Amino acid sequence: MTEKIIPVEGIGPVRFKKNKRSKAVTISIRPLKGITVNMPLFLPYWEAQRIVELRRGWIEKNLSKIKKLENRSTVFSETTVFKTRNRILSIKSHNEEKFTAQLTPTTIELNYPTEHSVSQKNIQDLIRKSLLWAIKVEAKEYLPERIKTLSQKYGFKYNKLFLKNNKTNWGSCSAKNNINLNIHLIRLPDHLVDYIIIHELCHTIEKNHGPKFWELIARFVNNPKQLSKELKTYSTHIY
Repeated sequence: MTEKIIPVEGIGPVRFKKNKRSKAVTISIRPLKGITVNMPLFLPYWEAQRIVELRRGWIEKNLSKIKKLENRSTVFSETTVFKTRNRILSIKSHNEEKFTAQLTPTTIELNYPTEHSVSQKNIQDLIRKSLLWAIKVEAKEYLPERIKTLSQKYGFKYNKLFLKNNKTNWGSCSAKNNINLNIHLIRLPDHLVDYIIIHELCHTIEKNHGPKFWELIARFVNNPKQLSKELKTYSTHIY
């Protein structure tokens, strides 16, 4: 894959990516990542730029929406309060030249060079990348053992466990009884983590959310529908 960042008047920098799997030009706009144009290897950059100009109206309309989302995004700093199940975020400046990230048993320690501002986009990008890394590590530390414990306790059997960085749901169960758990579960209170795990284990028996499903889960969890409502007050997004 090769790529170029080309400034487009009235739009700003656009990242053009040549990809052997791309069959046509596709344009995406994402918060904090800007505009990306995926294009076939054989296509010249000037042709992709021409297509961007043809889509200018769509880009400008959606760019304004993305900017609103970015303005609501968290700007991490030394005073930001962010917790996982076992660790709390600590952001500090240091006299080193590079950004560093380290996990201790109780903290996520991020250090950025004093010559930079913590609000700079490149520093914010590194903070977000580091937080995602920390969340993945902690999810692997806790979730496989917890689902094993609960499945043995309540007599459930599942096939395989997958941990995913999912933006839309906390968990799922496939037709083959493979269970997917969102790595961001480790940011939830323990009783909600257990609720999601038991919820998906119950789907190994009842594949829908009909009356039989809620009767089944009520054998193992008190007030499951109330917990379902409580879960809606939390987000899978970290910023």
